This record gives sequence, C-alpha cells and structure tokens, in this order.
Amino acid sequence: MSIKITGLGSYIPTEKIPNTHFENHTFLDEKGTVFKQNNATIIRKFVAITGIKERRYAPKDMNASDLAHMAAANAIKDADVDPETIDYIIVSHNFGDVKFGHTQTDAMPSLASRVKQKLNIKNPSCVAYDLIFGCPGWIEGVIQASCFIKAGVAKRCLIIGTEALSRVVDNNDRDAMIFSDGAGACILELSNEEGGIQSHETATYANEEADFLFNGTGYHSESDDRKYIKMLGRKIYEFALTNVPLAMKTCLDKSNFKIEDVSKVLIHQANEKMDEAIVDRFYKLYDLEMPLGVMPMCIDKLGNSSVATVPTLYDLIVKGNLEPHEIKKGDVLILASVGAGMNINAIVYQH
Repeated sequence: MSIKITGLGSYIPTEKIPNTHFENHTFLDEKGTVFKQNNATIIRKFVAITGIKERRYAPKDMNASDLAHMAAANAIKDADVDPETIDYIIVSHNFGDVKFGHTQTDAMPSLASRVKQKLNIKNPSCVAYDLIFGCPGWIEGVIQASCFIKAGVAKRCLIIGTEALSRVVDNNDRDAMIFSDGAGACILELSNEEGGIQSHETATYANEEADFLFNGTGYHSESDDRKYIKMLGRKIYEFALTNVPLAMKTCLDKSNFKIEDVSKVLIHQANEKMDEAIVDRFYKLYDLEMPLGVMPMCIDKLGNSSVATVPTLYDLIVKGNLEPHEIKKGDVLILASVGAGMNINAIVYQH
C-alpha cells in the first residue's frame, strides 16, 4: 500500500496582468521616497531577477475560497471520487478571503468550511480546517494528510492551496509586481499502486528569521493603518540558499532514492533566479551539476501565488500544459517550498 496523489486540479484566473500594468505606478522605498530610476528601468530589472512577465488576478466577484473551490472541484473530477468519501479538507492560505476593494481579511468560518459548503459535502465526518504555514502551506497540508492516512484515521484527503494576493499588496511597493492569485489542489489517498510519498522534511526557523516576511504599513506617507505583504528580500534570498538545499538533501537521503533518480524538482515559484540558485546548490551538495530541464517554471506567466504555486505547477505538467515538460508514471519528484515563518519543507514523491 502507498499514499498517492490520485487527482490534481488548479484554478488559474483568466485576467492577465502584464508588467506594463505597473508603468504608471509610483514606486517608493521604505522611507516613502520616490526611486530615482524610472519605471521602465525598475520593471526591466524586476524581470531579470524574478522572471515574471505577467501574473493573474482573480475576478472582482471571487475570493480565495472561490478559487479554492474551483481547484478542488477539478481535483475531485480528476480523481473520479465521490466527495462524500473525503475524510479531511485542508486549505492552506495566509490571508483568508479579502473582498475586492476591502481591507479586512475574513477567515471565519474557515476557508475549508466554505469550500466544503460550496462542494455540497454533507458528511459531518469530513473534517475541514485551515492551515497557515506561509508559502509551504500546501506541501505541509499534504504531509499532514499523509500522517492522518498512516495513522489509520483517514483514507482520502483533499488538500488545497489558495490565495488572492492582489488584494493585500502595497501598490507603492515594487514587490507588488511579484504576487498573484490562484489555487491548486490534490486528492491524496491510500492506494494499492506503488510509489507515492517516500519521505518528507519540515523545518521552522523563527529565532532571527520569523519577521523576514510580515504584514507592514504602506510606503506612502498618507497610507492608512492597512497592512500589506512586506519582505526583507535580501535576507530571504540568503536564508533560502543556505537552508532549502539542505532540507531537500535531508529529505532525499531519507528516501530509498538517489539524486540520479530525480526526474523533476517542483519548487515554489517564488523568484526565478532564487529558485535556480537553490536547485543548483542542491545538486552541488552531491557534487553534480543541475541537469537541464529538471526545474520546470511557470512563474513567468503566473507570478507568485504563494501556497498555490507547487500544486498548480504539478497540475500543469501532468495535464500537458507546460511543454516540453512531462511527468511519467514512476518518475521521482522533489516538491519543495520556503516562506513566511520562516518555514521550509520538502517531499520526495514517486508519481
């Protein structure tokens, strides 16, 4: 018996926001001072670092829980299972529902309960709860679900990562260009097939690192008390390059596979240059060069949707929507993420 992902689904909003959307923004530093560089230069440097050329924003009438519902429905359809047989619904997010044009986050009832309601699941034994774990939230949800299955208290779980980050960015902050909206989901269950989850690793660094990502006030001098996503970008970059490759190596070494067996590394789509550096350093821990094509990316078109990036990336590849990448039965994958907390996690998974 194994614990396998039997269905994948995602919801990618249709509204494309190109980088030209930001050409008339007034970008400020943390002191509220306008940058000397013009926006064309700022955007050109942004693309060179992050790889992001466009991102997706949710329709005005949809919230994070709506995106989650759409991704969940697609995963359930892909797995061809009865929703009433789902034992757990785990929804990872960081900001709850934020209605368009509003400032207050709303997470009561939980987004998981809202998704269960939207799916019209009547079974009270289907337990629904939210998981806030930074960008690694969806991977951590998969890890938690696998533990429920191992413990014999569940056979089938639905894990969703969803975010509408366009509602919580400071438009005077250059980092606003990074974030996007979307949702990804999977069905994880006990299976008679070989493969599935082989090992996992999770770590939290909260002594000096907890505030590398935080909610902070806007950079504009007339900004109200509303809180926005704020990052200490250089510190996050250095932290990730030091710690994520080590966590990935620990995870792989706990499995029965070797580095040469790895077909793809599905890493959180945070920043193209940072992700490339992480995976390159991971391979160098084994005295190897990073193989060509081992690290698929979708950040150029979809931006950084936090908890949704890894399941969305996985779904795109499996459904043949990210050519030339493909994942075949038996392929060994590493799923990895880093984010607020600061949290890191990884899974070795055989498709």
